[in-house]
Order: sequence, then structure tokens, then C-alpha cells
Amino acid sequence: MTERKEEFTVSGEELLKKVKELIEEGSVRRIVIKNKEGKTLLEVPLTIGVVGAVLAPVLAAVGAAAALLTECTIVVVREEE
Repeated sequence: MTERKEEFTVSGEELLKKVKELIEEGSVRRIVIKNKEGKTLLEVPLTIGVVGAVLAPVLAAVGAAAALLTECTIVVVREEE
């Protein structure tokens, strides 16, 4: 398996929505949220089968970060066969 990275620049308002979309895709293995200066604010490893209550604290942290950011970058690491 190989890893592929993608980056998305979003506003703080769009952050939580985009992270939820990425988690629902299922092929995402890690999400890293960086501020506009490139400093990592939050890194979330995702494993197959992570759902519901396990994600609640992660989404709460993402929501808190979104409230503080005007712009951020989401780095998405996917595994591909």
C-alpha cells in the first residue's frame, strides 16, 4: 500500500464540514489541521471502523479549532493499494 497526501485550504467556518466529509469517505487514514503559517494544530489518526462516539471528541476539537481560525489547511493522508 502507498500513501497519497492531499491538501485543502478552507476557512474556519468550512473546517468542521470538510473534516466530516473526509471521515465519511472511509479511505482517509490521517487528517492534519494546520494554521495559515503551516504550524500543525491537530493531527487525527483514523482507523477502519472508527465511528460514532469515538469521533465525538475529535469533532469537538475540530469545532474548537474552527472557531479560532480564519483560514487553515487540511492535509489528508490516504492509503491506496
